[in-house]
Amino acid sequence: MTTPLTAADLPQERRLVTAIPGPKSAELQARRTSAVSAGVGATLPVYVEAAGGGVIVDIDGNSLIDLGSGIAVTSVGNSAPKVVAAVQEQVARFTHTCFMVTSYAGYVEVCEALNRLTPGDHEKRSALFNSGAEAVENAVKIARAYTKRQAVVVFEHGYHGRTNLTMAMTAKNMPYKQSFGPFANEIYRVPLSYPFHDGNKDGAKAAAEAISRIDKEIGADNVAAIVIEPIAGEGGFIVPAAGFLPALVDFARANGIVFVADEIQTGFCRTGAWFACEHEGVVPDLITTAKGIAGGLPLAAVTGRAEIMDAVHAGGLGGTYGGNPVACAAALGSIAEMEEHDLTAAAQRIESVMKPRLQTIADKTGVIGDIRGRGAMIAVEIVKPGTDEPDAALTAAIAKACHAQGVVVLTAGTYGNVLRFLPPLVIPDALLDEALTVLEEQFLAQTGH
Repeated sequence: MTTPLTAADLPQERRLVTAIPGPKSAELQARRTSAVSAGVGATLPVYVEAAGGGVIVDIDGNSLIDLGSGIAVTSVGNSAPKVVAAVQEQVARFTHTCFMVTSYAGYVEVCEALNRLTPGDHEKRSALFNSGAEAVENAVKIARAYTKRQAVVVFEHGYHGRTNLTMAMTAKNMPYKQSFGPFANEIYRVPLSYPFHDGNKDGAKAAAEAISRIDKEIGADNVAAIVIEPIAGEGGFIVPAAGFLPALVDFARANGIVFVADEIQTGFCRTGAWFACEHEGVVPDLITTAKGIAGGLPLAAVTGRAEIMDAVHAGGLGGTYGGNPVACAAALGSIAEMEEHDLTAAAQRIESVMKPRLQTIADKTGVIGDIRGRGAMIAVEIVKPGTDEPDAALTAAIAKACHAQGVVVLTAGTYGNVLRFLPPLVIPDALLDEALTVLEEQFLAQTGH
């Protein structure tokens, strides 16, 4: 019997021994087709045997460079040592009791860590859930309970989840909303600062336009919460112009509105800070987190001002699995990895490597309209040369070509023309360099250069 691979065994190298996908993956894909709902998509039909550091090894023996991190989840790498040890110890003790029935220390310890790490020195409380969408829904519940108002303001290009309320809050129809309505009401969408497509309008002016819409179309006195991603994720890694977020915070504070930072994709060192709102000194009233919090296990949270979090009646927050003890153990291990290895600095280093290399590709091909992002959350927007017209077909072709060469990249964007890069924060320098070389080769090949 072959001993299964573990993360510690994996050479940090790109290695192709079959076509991508290989025959074993193709066989399993056929089984998937007959067993799994067709509504569940797949970016790359390979089947994973092991993953760690910066690589994913499939069941055919191919070793792929991971520039996706399971959509910003495995920031500390797959099977990080402290995560593995904490999970193994917890599983051996107990896997579940339901925190609302009989409690356990791990939940409390995660909440204490979140209260310590999130922006602001005010008194805080946290509550734990299973997914980012759950966290956003609960943030809305908390804001409504605190303000006694109903309206929720969200932004163009925003993404907040796949549940009914969060689909209403999400801007993009396909694939997230198509045929799934009707959606929750009292959700209002206003313009986001999108420098590449709004003529590099400054943040104060863009915020003034959004605020004017809120005042005229909704009425500030009716708004319970403003919910925004500090960097829009699925919308295309859009970084609002400087000053946009602080102006919204000032407006919210002046009008008794709860300001919610959706840091589900941006949190936990991903952008070169613990949380992306720190780049502009923004202190949210509530912050939602998930993805990178627990090294790959399902966990999410809402953290915020004590008086807001405590406004909900006892029993109003929770869920059977929310703050599962194994997931909590993973989160504590993941946070320890981030602190011990200074993964905010690692994200900054990744940005310093990636942006110049991407600029070189832009200069050679003329199809990259914008390079943006922070830390290890970087994207390029692909356009038809000399314009800002989206080129979704070229974007898809480049992604497919990278996959065939053993580099996992993801697409995003309202217009389907953004390549986004979310490497594990522990990716070795040589592996990142090789991935960028492959990326450049495929850009040149697909554009005829």
